[in-house]
Amino acid sequence: MDRGTFQTIRAIVAVLLLIASGVAAAKAQPPDQAAIIRQIDAAVAIRVDNVLGFTDVEHYSVYRGGDEIHSVAEMSVRDTYKKGVGKEYTVLSESGSSIILRFGLKPQLENERTINLPGNVEKSWFTSANYEMKLKSGGMQRINGRDCYALAITPKAAAPNLIIGTLWADAKDGSLIQIKGVASKSPSAFMGATHLMRQYTNISGFAMALHARAESNSMIFGRTVVTIDYSNYQLQLRGNK
Repeated sequence: MDRGTFQTIRAIVAVLLLIASGVAAAKAQPPDQAAIIRQIDAAVAIRVDNVLGFTDVEHYSVYRGGDEIHSVAEMSVRDTYKKGVGKEYTVLSESGSSIILRFGLKPQLENERTINLPGNVEKSWFTSANYEMKLKSGGMQRINGRDCYALAITPKAAAPNLIIGTLWADAKDGSLIQIKGVASKSPSAFMGATHLMRQYTNISGFAMALHARAESNSMIFGRTVVTIDYSNYQLQLRGNK
């Protein structure tokens, strides 16, 4: 190998090393927290602007004590949401304890109606207007086959439907993937902390609830777990009226 060829090869190697070091440095750069939060806000705004309404079927199951196999009450409802109006529920079926149905699940549906009324629903959105958000360390995570960022969230106001915990947002578009935490306020003086979890799925490009779980302890009912499974979504989208 002559001297000229050797110098050319050395120059090429040097360039490749510079490129590699640049790529490594880019990967080492921490994600931009402010940009991720803006992306989450934008995803919520796009959903609000474009989902004019929807229907789905929600199946509620209630478990008592340490038994999360045999439910003590179940209810299936059709949820009908209209933007600017709110939600209405139609009971499709119910079984089990009449006390749990009457004093547990039916008041929960009434509470959901209230939360989703215009003027109320905006306060429950997972946005920087309602929550302080801080990116958690550890980089991207993978949940249900999707790359996401985890953010610690603290509500700016206390309410039973606002959560202190963690939000996972899709790294591509900022849409919700999962939330997990504790209600910032107990719905009753007779209840302890309520632990909440909700998973989301992508329906027609928008984050919609897929599965939820709430666990609480009550002086009256003891340990209670409520799960909700969401299915049969039909979305009314802007431009597809």
